[in-house]
Amino acid sequence: MIKKSLVVFVLLLLVGCHAKKSVIVTQKDSRYNSSKYKRNTSSTPTKSIAVNGTVNDYIANYKDVAMSNMKNYGIPASIILAQGILESGAGKGSLAATANNHFGIKCHNDWTGETVLKDDDAAQECFRKYNDPAESFKDHATFLTGRNRYASLFELPKDDYEAWAKGLRLAGYATDPNYPEKLISYIERYELYQYDSQVLDKKFTLNKKKMEATAIADSSTLGEYEVQKGDTLFSIAKKFNLSLEDIKQKNNMLDNALYVGQKLRLK
Repeated sequence: MIKKSLVVFVLLLLVGCHAKKSVIVTQKDSRYNSSKYKRNTSSTPTKSIAVNGTVNDYIANYKDVAMSNMKNYGIPASIILAQGILESGAGKGSLAATANNHFGIKCHNDWTGETVLKDDDAAQECFRKYNDPAESFKDHATFLTGRNRYASLFELPKDDYEAWAKGLRLAGYATDPNYPEKLISYIERYELYQYDSQVLDKKFTLNKKKMEATAIADSSTLGEYEVQKGDTLFSIAKKFNLSLEDIKQKNNMLDNALYVGQKLRLK
């Protein structure tokens, strides 16, 4: 009887030790997979901007610094904002998130500040790192004003964003052949030229021709709308110049209830 009890005790002791060992291994794996050790997937570059709210938030956050830089350095606020939106993925790109670099400015020989490495035209290229986004906006301005190859830009009218967009490409700011068209698209879609008018103390009026061209380019999105967080049926109706009853009829809706991700027919 004593031998049987001893055997049972030994078995229980072994099981207990094994259980404790498993717990230790689990804790070790958990530490290894913490954010301190694993690859930071949040640094993946933003490929496109899918939600207008993201862009609108970016504009609201940085329009004042863009207008201030226009006053101090002579660069159109519309161009500054459009470049920031495009280069930083509206503040969501990896360089903006990890280095507060909103304009994709590389290190160059005269940079003495902090740096980060990122694959771009070549592997692991050196980019500037800033303590605050405002520093990036200021450096963008001094970068353009301090280099001879951009001098011709400052002979252009401050409210001619098309000429500025094309001039940046010709001066070698970007290698993308469609860079000017992308900047112009953002400026016209989000009416960024209004901030140029404010700085120049000009009356802001919509350019109907440009608005019509933008509407044609966006015609595919006007036929259907995906409900975003914060949307109401009233705000959507106002945005697309439709009546509440018209939207409800087109979508067989019995009330005004919406849910995020819902697709609404607008035509």
